Amino acid sequence: MKMKKKENYNKSELFQFSDGAFGSEISKLPLPPMLMIDRISKISEDGGKYNKGQIIAEMEINPKLWFFDCHFKDDPVMPGCLGLDALWQLTGFYLTWLGGTGKGRALGCGEVKFKGQIRPHHKLIKYKIDIKKIITKPIWMGMTDATLEVSNKTIYFAKNLQVGLFDNLTYPPSKGEEEPF
Repeated sequence: MKMKKKENYNKSELFQFSDGAFGSEISKLPLPPMLMIDRISKISEDGGKYNKGQIIAEMEINPKLWFFDCHFKDDPVMPGCLGLDALWQLTGFYLTWLGGTGKGRALGCGEVKFKGQIRPHHKLIKYKIDIKKIITKPIWMGMTDATLEVSNKTIYFAKNLQVGLFDNLTYPPSKGEEEPF
């Protein structure tokens, strides 16, 4: 099956990316429960803060989500790292959507600020990714700025998120050898 480049994707279609339905050379999204996206409502090569592309996506909040039981006892809150990971997931998805191949890996983030929290009573997370820069050689790499919104309030701000797509990653590394990137 070949990936169909569209302007939006539903949960079932995102699961296909998690499951590897488009071949081993196509970067995968994480499988649930680490998949932090329920739908992409808009993805485009233009628009956004830098007019280089944009992604708008959402995740529905259910009070029974796995992380609320363990983070923290009697004080449930979604870990900030999961929201940040969703922003990396979307950046990697964008690279694949453009035609990049390889295994997606988060490479870093210039700056992150958390100005609120996601609690079990919230209903919906909205992600907004503004594409800043795309490199296609020697590897596919994307740099984005992003926000996360809940209850119509922006609470996460991330600048210079970086994701790369890599070929020839081998597992496990030889004893005493580091990863190839």
